[in-house]
Formats: sequence, structure tokens, C-alpha cells
Amino acid sequence: MWNYEKRLQYPVNITQTNPQIAQVIISQFGGPDGELAASMRYLSQRYTMPYREVAGLLTDIGTEELAHMEMICAIIYQLTKDLSPEEIKSSGFDKYYVDHTLALWPQAAGGIPFNACEFQSKGDPITDLTEDLAAEQKARSTYDNILRLVKDPEVADPIRFLRAREIVHFQRFGEANREDCSKSKHTKYNH
Repeated sequence: MWNYEKRLQYPVNITQTNPQIAQVIISQFGGPDGELAASMRYLSQRYTMPYREVAGLLTDIGTEELAHMEMICAIIYQLTKDLSPEEIKSSGFDKYYVDHTLALWPQAAGGIPFNACEFQSKGDPITDLTEDLAAEQKARSTYDNILRLVKDPEVADPIRFLRAREIVHFQRFGEANREDCSKSKHTKYNH
């Protein structure tokens, strides 16, 4: 089932550390609208999706979200690699550092750790696809917010790529909701 290529979906080559920006971008790793939540949402929902095509779509997008998580982690790692204790303290990265050193740990920008309550898997195709549509828009909004704060092109370019993919995923979920779920009575509980 898996064919993993040891390269990022879009290159991440950051030459200047910036722990302040890393603290913002980390939300797309472990925040409520981040890539970890998206991948877990879609990969969980696929099992109860009654339409093969939509289950396949959830698998495709869920695994792509894992690739996006890998990109976000690469960005954070490159922004924090080899920081000195002075840089850690002066940037405000010291609170994170105390618990995790420079390792990657999923949390929101506000410091709230990742929690499975941040995504839903209901088992109803229309409910789940509506959740997915909203999730993609929330992720796009978060990327928009990041781009308002980040001006370094080495960081902004991969963020723009990720934002564009959120739009594509939104469109694909919308098509699935309209085409596949409207074909038949969507649930076995209809009376």
C-alpha cells in the first residue's frame, strides 16, 4: 500500500533560523486546524465511508496530509536547528525548549498540545464530508494568517504551496459531497 519517497512534496530549504516564526508555524503541526489533525481525520473517516471512490479520496488526501505534516516539521526543524541558549531565551522559545529541547512535538501556537478532540469522525458521509470541507477552509485561513506574519521567502514559499493544496482538497471534498453522496440514500438509517 505504501510507497514512500524520501523527499518532501515541496522543497524546504531555510538558511536562517527564526524560532519566533517556528512558534507560529507549529500550529500547522499540532494545532486544531493542522496537518496532523487533518491526516487523522481523513484516515479515520475512510473506514465507514460507504462509497469506494470517496473512501479512496479520503485515503489519498489523508496520506498527502502526512506529507504536509512532514513539510511543516522540516520548516520548524530548520527554523530552530542549532539555536544557542541565548537565542532560545531571547526569542521566547525557552518555554517550549524546557519541555522538548529542539525536538518536534505537536502543539498549537498558543502552546496547547495536540488532542484527538480536534477532529471528528462521525460515520455519516455527508456529516464527515462537511466536516472535511470546513477543516480545509480552517487550514487555509491558518496559512493565510501565517503568510501575513512571515515575509521570508524561504519560509513563505512552502507555506504558499501548502495553502494551495488546502484549496484543492476543499474542491475535491466538495465534488465528492455533491456527486457521490447524492447518488443514493446516503445512510442505512433512512426510514
